[in-house]
Amino acid sequence: MFPLAVGIFGGTGAIAGPGMAFAEPEVPAGTPATVQKSVWLGDRRVALWVNSPATGAPVEVQLLMPRDWRAKPDAKFPVMFMLDGLRATDDENGWTKDAGAAGFFADKNVMVVLPVGGQSSFYTDWLQPDQGRNYKWETFLTKELPPLLESQFRATNVRAVSGLSMGGSAAMMLAARNPGWVRHAASYSGFLTLTTLGMPQMVNFAMKDAGGFDSNAMFGPPSSPEWKSHDPFELADKLKGIALYVSSGSGTAGATDPPGEVPGLTTNYAGMGLEVLSRLSTQNFVAKLNKLNIPVQVSYRPSGTHTWPYWDFEMRQSWPQIAASLGVDGTPSDCKPGGAIGGLLQLNNWLGDCLTGEYPVANGGVAQDFRNGVVFYSPATGAQPITGAIAGSYSGLNGAASGLGFPTGGEQPLPDGRGRFQSFQSGSMYWTPQTGAQMVRGAILDQWGKQGFERGPAGYPNGPEAATPNRDGVVQGFENGPIYFSPKSGAHLVQGLILGRYAQIGFENSPFGFPTGEEQPLKDLGRFLSFEGGNIYWSPLSGAWGVRKGPIMDAWGAQGFENGGLGFPIGDEGTNPNGSVQQAFQGGSVVQQDGRAQAFGLDGKPIGAPVGGPPPAEPKPAPQPAAAAAAPVAPPAEPVLPAENFPLPIPALGPEVRPN
Repeated sequence: MFPLAVGIFGGTGAIAGPGMAFAEPEVPAGTPATVQKSVWLGDRRVALWVNSPATGAPVEVQLLMPRDWRAKPDAKFPVMFMLDGLRATDDENGWTKDAGAAGFFADKNVMVVLPVGGQSSFYTDWLQPDQGRNYKWETFLTKELPPLLESQFRATNVRAVSGLSMGGSAAMMLAARNPGWVRHAASYSGFLTLTTLGMPQMVNFAMKDAGGFDSNAMFGPPSSPEWKSHDPFELADKLKGIALYVSSGSGTAGATDPPGEVPGLTTNYAGMGLEVLSRLSTQNFVAKLNKLNIPVQVSYRPSGTHTWPYWDFEMRQSWPQIAASLGVDGTPSDCKPGGAIGGLLQLNNWLGDCLTGEYPVANGGVAQDFRNGVVFYSPATGAQPITGAIAGSYSGLNGAASGLGFPTGGEQPLPDGRGRFQSFQSGSMYWTPQTGAQMVRGAILDQWGKQGFERGPAGYPNGPEAATPNRDGVVQGFENGPIYFSPKSGAHLVQGLILGRYAQIGFENSPFGFPTGEEQPLKDLGRFLSFEGGNIYWSPLSGAWGVRKGPIMDAWGAQGFENGGLGFPIGDEGTNPNGSVQQAFQGGSVVQQDGRAQAFGLDGKPIGAPVGGPPPAEPKPAPQPAAAAAAPVAPPAEPVLPAENFPLPIPALGPEVRPN
């Protein structure tokens, strides 16, 4: 069977979830993992990007929340890790992408953890990076992630792990290598003997085909002891006390396989060969367990290939044993919708069957969970359904206790055919596939609405409202720029190259502060935006530059701002060696000293009268020389300043020079 397996190992067998990349980090021992970002993908599903000290980069995992997650906010729940296959992709774990885990676990009181990525990784700690990825999955899954789930997501230390193909190998391997990590381990079509004759070479062949990975980077050459220390067969005695489930098909065509010309065979030749190899290695593994008197539940299917429909079936078949190991009550919830919620359900049968009874929520309301969404009720708003990413984001904001209050209507499509929205008592939720579901409320919602909502210059919201760290205000990201709000300045959009300049000078923490108006057009296709401490101007020839309130702006204004001879600014304020402040413009510059500002042309000659500050002192008459013979006059030690006592400007750009 080995030559056959080698020939087909590179086929389209196990398909699956995302990975990790990046250089080998150096981190202090015991550094905890932290959540970098979380995005609710549905009313019971959240994606987390977890900063992994071992990996040195964020690792994505997705959680399917337990049935009673909202109904029992003080409860804690056991954990079920579900590992992907060799061809794991970086967008979604195969158990939700190619199988029905999301629907199956919706009514189960277990937190399902779905690692995203890890193509060809075997969920191990690799000896060295490969293909730009620094795989440290074992440390992440067994050491870094569990404490975070327990401290922030109400998980208990009661855990199980299951996986298909590569993930099945990893489930047994990790369970054996990490005592106390799990109470149950399940392998569906796993390869459970990694060091038998020819097996390391076949693993390497498969990994080369799935992403170009080299097994030497994982465990070293086949002679390395790392292979034996990760082989489920060699580790079998370490599985005592753990409930075990293993399964595999026969490799012949089953009900979900495309039939071939020969009866019992299928056109999925890769899937046939891989499943035959899985059956052989699983049988050897089970024989070893039997020899060690370690109980194991075995499911040898009479047919079936190395494909997702069979793994989905095994997920369901193995659940009763997993539930018993985790102490999860498998009894369905005895729930019935009634009252206003029951009436709503008759008009919204897409919600599906109920998962919980009614339970109280903040501000005097109630809610009830259904397979495809949640219904919230309050006396002021009635019963309203909420589902999908909008329901997830609402849950992530703490639902009715958030600043949004209760939903006041159902989810609606928007005219552009791209987005959807739902109204709440104190704001709205907007969703697109690109931006996710985001709350908009208060003054930011009002200003966004004046501009035309998603049809206006800001586009859709693409981030949550957040407090500005050092000033009294908030900011929310939109597709084309953020909207800033402060009690003094109101809510205003900043976008384009003006936003780029605002970012360079420090946003609201700069001397310009918060925006105080909306972007306005100027001559020559220019634009400007007012801020608390000045304005930022932009034109195609001059770029974007700020002019602060004060004498320099006043002197520029006396010349007509950008419409006068000075034109647009072409640089920031700068300090001259003599302590004066100067800013360059297209047609000259403005110099400020002692609170007074003077405009100069490109030739260095003053333009107009000085602006600001006290008037210059009257010059005192020079003392008369004595009647003695006149002595030669020494040249002045300093250059003579202009009559108004302003320093000569630093030469500005000549007329032949144009700013970028």
